[in-house]
Amino acid sequence: MPGYRKLGRDSAHRKAMLRNLVTDLLREGRITTTEMRAKEARRMAEKMVTLGKRGDLHARRQALAYIFDEDVVTKLFEEIAPGYEDRQGGYTRILKLGPRRGDNAEEVYLELVK
Repeated sequence: MPGYRKLGRDSAHRKAMLRNLVTDLLREGRITTTEMRAKEARRMAEKMVTLGKRGDLHARRQALAYIFDEDVVTKLFEEIAPGYEDRQGGYTRILKLGPRRGDNAEEVYLELVK
């Protein structure tokens, strides 16, 4: 079924994992994860930045419904999103790091573009 990856988890676990990844990305600016998780988290992170660019109350409440930490939502709307006002997408980048030592999974950095 096109549209999303299952990532070997049931739907509740997958949703919680992606919410955690997006929350950490917006808090830290860069996270290390596997390539498949990064590609899925990137989709939602881009949507959260777009909500931040809108900046209205409804967009803030939509972001609060997805992101776990209220401080991260405040940071998104006041610091992160205003830096992307002239940009029409492409707020994140994926940089490959190589295989992970334990299971040979491809690891990457997922980071916000400056």
